[in-house]
Amino acid sequence: MDSLVGECQSLELLKAQAHSWSHIFSFINSMSLKCAVELGIADIIHTHGKPISLLELATKLSIPPTRNNDLRRLMRLLVFSGLFGRKRDGNSPDHDDEELYIPNTMSALLVKEKDANVSSFLLMLDQMLLNPWYNLSSWFKQDKLPTPFEVAHGKGVWEATSQTPGFDSLVNEGLASDSQFVAKLVVEECGEVFKGLRSLVDVGGGTGTMARAIAEAYPQVKCTVLDLPHVVASSEASEAVQLVAGDMFQYIPPADAVLLKWVLHDWSDEDCVNILKQCKKAVPSKEEGGKVIIIEMVVDLDIGFPELAETQLLFDMHMIVHTTGKQRKECEWKNFFTDAGFTGYKIIPALGVRSVIVAYY
Repeated sequence: MDSLVGECQSLELLKAQAHSWSHIFSFINSMSLKCAVELGIADIIHTHGKPISLLELATKLSIPPTRNNDLRRLMRLLVFSGLFGRKRDGNSPDHDDEELYIPNTMSALLVKEKDANVSSFLLMLDQMLLNPWYNLSSWFKQDKLPTPFEVAHGKGVWEATSQTPGFDSLVNEGLASDSQFVAKLVVEECGEVFKGLRSLVDVGGGTGTMARAIAEAYPQVKCTVLDLPHVVASSEASEAVQLVAGDMFQYIPPADAVLLKWVLHDWSDEDCVNILKQCKKAVPSKEEGGKVIIIEMVVDLDIGFPELAETQLLFDMHMIVHTTGKQRKECEWKNFFTDAGFTGYKIIPALGVRSVIVAYY
């Protein structure tokens, strides 16, 4: 009996060890996925038109024959992770059927030419964002240290982007790709929030991807993007969208609606209230059609899908390391709106880990 108990304890310990190792080496998933995007694996598999063998894939990727087995090992991990599909070639002359790689929904998000893709966002896994993680434990023990990002680089993330063109391009391209991905869903799933509007200001709207999508779907809405001068300077002008350089803490151009997509999570509670107060000054009352449209996470660990809850928690840690902000629960959003002078809000949980929040007064 004692040996049976000991055996069960050993099994649990071995499972715990494997679980720990899985977390320790989980960065390998991210970096392997980044490698796949840099090589263009998804682009080849999706444009091939039929299941593709490893040899065909290696040839199209210009991989030397000496690396074929290593490519097979990379693909084995990516397939196991669900990022690509596979099937067996029953016509293979070998005794073992050859594996053929096929596209799936996940790999479709890695194709650079598609409107909905995460490739640019993935390429933001740059040393600028990775190095601050080495300062996290020391940051926790000091009450006056700035963010781990500032500890690592001597400047905040927004100052760093403005002074580092290469990193700035990565950030802008990543956020623009996300906006392109989200814009279609917002227009299709939450289009009612834009109906009746005559004007909209996309605050922190970057290169204007989101605003252009709204303007295309609702031509009657005059769209404006407000962002920092260096962001506006690197953006292309458009007839559909006006670009304005400015500081959202100081002034937001008046409009029927203000859009804040993935802005407030970057800022402290106090800063969020101040931004929302500027938004309130910019829009008319609810009776006159005014509103503030926010696209953010509403943290809910009972969301129903463990993957979504985990993603929200991972993003919250991302905020700790790189910004003064965080991902927030509904009660925290409610407090913001009350403190900023809004009288009501509604949450539309239509975007997976994110929601559309509409606030008004």
